[in-house]
Amino acid sequence: MMRTRRMLAGALLAACLSLPGGAAFAAKERLTIDLVGEPNSLDPHVQWNPDSYYVYRNIFDNLVTRDDKGVIAPQVATSWKQLSDTKIQFQLRDDITFHDGSKLTADDVVFSVKRITDPKFASPQLGQFDKIIDAVADDAKTVTLTTQGAYPALLAQLVKLSVVPKKVVEAVGKDAFNLAPVGSGPYKFGAWQRGVAVTLNRNDAYWGTKAAFPSVVFRAIPDAATRVANLMAGTSDLAANLDGDLAAQLKTSQRAKPVPVLTERVAYLAMNVQKEPLNDPRVRRAIAQAIDKQAITDGVLGGTEKPLAQMLSPAHEGFVEGIKDLPFDLAKAKAELAAVGPKAKQEIALVTAPVYDQRVVQALQQMLVDAGLSVKIEMTDMGSWLKRMQSGPDSIPVMAFSRWSCGCQDADGVLFPILHSASGWANAKDKAIEDALETGRQTLDPAKRLAAYKTVHERIASEHFVIPLYQAAQMYGTSKNLVWTPTPNESIFVNRMSWKD
Repeated sequence: MMRTRRMLAGALLAACLSLPGGAAFAAKERLTIDLVGEPNSLDPHVQWNPDSYYVYRNIFDNLVTRDDKGVIAPQVATSWKQLSDTKIQFQLRDDITFHDGSKLTADDVVFSVKRITDPKFASPQLGQFDKIIDAVADDAKTVTLTTQGAYPALLAQLVKLSVVPKKVVEAVGKDAFNLAPVGSGPYKFGAWQRGVAVTLNRNDAYWGTKAAFPSVVFRAIPDAATRVANLMAGTSDLAANLDGDLAAQLKTSQRAKPVPVLTERVAYLAMNVQKEPLNDPRVRRAIAQAIDKQAITDGVLGGTEKPLAQMLSPAHEGFVEGIKDLPFDLAKAKAELAAVGPKAKQEIALVTAPVYDQRVVQALQQMLVDAGLSVKIEMTDMGSWLKRMQSGPDSIPVMAFSRWSCGCQDADGVLFPILHSASGWANAKDKAIEDALETGRQTLDPAKRLAAYKTVHERIASEHFVIPLYQAAQMYGTSKNLVWTPTPNESIFVNRMSWKD
């Protein structure tokens, strides 16, 4: 009898270990992830802010993806070839089904491309895909994309293009699809309790790597101290957007640990240079001299982040060595503002949102006040912040703290939307920059691309249309049992995680 029990136990263990994710299926039924806020959208063609992306990226498959080393890898597309400077053809998997049981075909890929590039759809991501001028289904598993001229950043941008089911979207409409999205990814949409949490359930029919956890809950926990307390109490398994001081508390925890990663995200001071007083280059120059970037990264953030003189990090294609910005010089900043006169004294709102580290925002405010500006912090929810920031020069705040990641690790995904007038985020209206940005996204010659982006960096450094601050680190906290490698593009792929007791 004892021998029989041992044999059964051994068989059960072997069966469990043979499942994707190993013993994690039995060890952890639900993974709990604490974010700063709830998603603004679960439709992947609408918003692309972190709290939305963290969730919906687990619901959908993309045409291509990046592996944990940052290399572009197949997903819906198995392979691709450049037919000419302007045409690229993709071969698709033929074994993918959406969560409603329908098969993913080339028609769905074409529909997804045309949907996000349709100006009438008005996706905030349009500026990152608008070089695509056509998509054609050659057959059920082949798609050819045509770009307006050569587009070297295409694959890097397609990392973010999620494939949605044409029939479902057309049947239910945009608003209903956002409330109950249907994808083909490793998790299915379960429920969205507004302001509280989104629950996803494992897609057991997933074609790729099966998720270890039967369900995952993404909770909205605006207070960072509460996110840390939840980890230490064992009521959550992963928390995003912690600051260094709070994450340090996890070093002595029995249950949790800090997990930092230097990202491609660039923190910067956004400015509307079409509005007073920032339409005066002297004021912008004074702002650039008033900000002590090293004091922010070392004194406020603990030294993990790295000061930047340009609007790219070293992780980006298009980063140029040797770009210099104005050094911190408070005396010169004061003198510049004094020369401007009363105009420099008008009150400026520094707009921010809870997702950002308010210690940095407060430090920026104090530095600008010390220089002689009148700056007041204005807190708003992330949805309102996004709407204002991407609504064109008439609506963009005079000043705002921002951190930008394109998830593509290419200059085009950062500089074009922030600085080109075709984008709702932009307000600089600088011809030299716009010409260089168009060159950078139209040539396949790496040397010409780098020269174009050098022009952009140098114009920013001289005219201060935005103030680059630092290469941001993402500080996560996780359970000590969670096995996961965070990536520079800040994706939370739950099916790449496992649980170890």
